[in-house]
Amino acid sequence: MATETSELLYTTEGPLAFVTFNRPEARNAMTWGMYDRLYELCDEIDADPDVRVVIFQGAGDRAFVAGTDISQFQSFSEERHALEYEERIERILSRLESLARPTIALIRGYAVGGGLAIAASCDLRYSTPSGKFGAPVARTLGNCMAIGNFARLTDLIGPMRTKELLFTATFADAQQGLNLGLITEVVEQDQIDARVREVANLIAENAPLTVRATKEAVRRLAEHRRPGGGEDIILSCYMSEDFKEGVRSFLDKRTPDWQGK
Repeated sequence: MATETSELLYTTEGPLAFVTFNRPEARNAMTWGMYDRLYELCDEIDADPDVRVVIFQGAGDRAFVAGTDISQFQSFSEERHALEYEERIERILSRLESLARPTIALIRGYAVGGGLAIAASCDLRYSTPSGKFGAPVARTLGNCMAIGNFARLTDLIGPMRTKELLFTATFADAQQGLNLGLITEVVEQDQIDARVREVANLIAENAPLTVRATKEAVRRLAEHRRPGGGEDIILSCYMSEDFKEGVRSFLDKRTPDWQGK
């Protein structure tokens, strides 16, 4: 079975479902429509008793998801724009985490910014050697993540490595991601599809209620540790002159001139 929009594809094969981010010309950067469709798909998947495991992947070999489409930030001018954006992303990622099926991110190339957050919201992450992971906004846009995404990353790699990755605005490669605990396994390009299907089918053969209980128990433990709030942190970046300069310079393909204002 297949249902799709042009930018987000959804197919099922027996107990496996596949969600493909489909903007390869833009390294699968997320549009608002893609985010909204992702939320809708979670409801559709939960309503399908035949689906046991969901695999998320990016179209092409260059990227899983290279963040949010930056051109959409040009309209941000009021506090509510920043807060509503981060609230929207948190609502979608929380829904992905609460999906009542195990989720696997199959990663080729870049999983950065919003793409890193989507991958971190999945239960397992398998990457080719080409995988690149990070949120280099300290170098590119001058914005920040919301508290929920700081928590997801800290849960996976710890406070020190989270700060190192974000302070330096660098990318971890696949082997570094494996060493950090960000990646479940690194698999060669020509073998990753078969390996992810092998793992997914192994999970699909197990008792679904036990698998679901395990996922939900771990999710609740993580959720219990996550604070709310953080609006002041978001606004300190998104309402700054630096953020405006970051968006302009990104679209102009030049180095930003940071002023700390």
